[in-house]
Amino acid sequence: MNGGGRVAKALGRPSPAAFASRLLGLARRRPRAARARTTPISFALRHRFGPLPRTLRQACHRVGRLPVPHGFGVVATAAILFASLSYGAVRGGHMGEVTERFNVLRDSAANAVGFRITGIALSGQRHLTREEILAVAGISGRTSIMFIDVADARLKLKTNPWIADATVQKLYPDRLQIGIVEREAFALWQKDGRVGVIADDGTVLESYVARRFAGLPLFVGAGADHRAKEFTAIIARYPAIRARLRAAVLVADRRWNLRLDNGVDVRLPESDVAGALDRLVALDREQNLFAKDITVVDLRLPDRISVRLSEAAAAAREEALKAKKARQKGGAA
Repeated sequence: MNGGGRVAKALGRPSPAAFASRLLGLARRRPRAARARTTPISFALRHRFGPLPRTLRQACHRVGRLPVPHGFGVVATAAILFASLSYGAVRGGHMGEVTERFNVLRDSAANAVGFRITGIALSGQRHLTREEILAVAGISGRTSIMFIDVADARLKLKTNPWIADATVQKLYPDRLQIGIVEREAFALWQKDGRVGVIADDGTVLESYVARRFAGLPLFVGAGADHRAKEFTAIIARYPAIRARLRAAVLVADRRWNLRLDNGVDVRLPESDVAGALDRLVALDREQNLFAKDITVVDLRLPDRISVRLSEAAAAAREEALKAKKARQKGGAA
């Protein structure tokens, strides 16, 4: 032993027997890389599901030995932070505000590199102003042409009742072209006491009546908005009636009543409206019907025409009948 209490060993070369024994031991040992190693993935799966199949264990070992990419921690942290912020925005009801701010930053970046809109060509507008069209399309002075969704802008434009169709084209790098097809004001429609302006397809263009639309024909009643064009085509064949027509009233979504400028109501049948109007025109031509003191002309029955006199005319007629009967009695006496 040496002075430290240790067994002194020769520092020279080992004996042949010792060297052979050491080589045999090294041969029996498995290399460190080949030893079975329990990875966190396989440990978690084994803890949850019990012993794993051999193929699954090997797959877990291969995944566990993959090198971690450089910067993976930074990316993972950013992803978790982004997910947390998104969740908080959704839960707090601020998603719209967050999206708007992101779009502003996105458009600002694109404008800075040369994709700012410098010119917008509009065509087809007559009732709508330039500002109204751009506002409906969602285009402002900060919008970049790079991030405009032309399909979405077209759908937005068609939500305006005046616009029947629209086209949006991007002309890179900095110009935009918008074309619209506007509906025309066709008539006035009254329902539940409220009057608005409609197109020929029944679309309500305005919920109020501007002065420039005051002369349009008036249709009244539920369903009259969608049947106005069809009835106008029929009444247009009778200019004498069309000239005196002030309103067409749809009754129970089945038939029409006409209100003329002299206050006379013409009650039309459900079917054969043209035939009833032919009889009405003939009666006016032969007996000057519309000049008489009447309030109602009933054409609902195909074999007769009923006329209602005004109160004054009815009273005068009653007096005339009484006088006639008195004369007849006096002559008989």
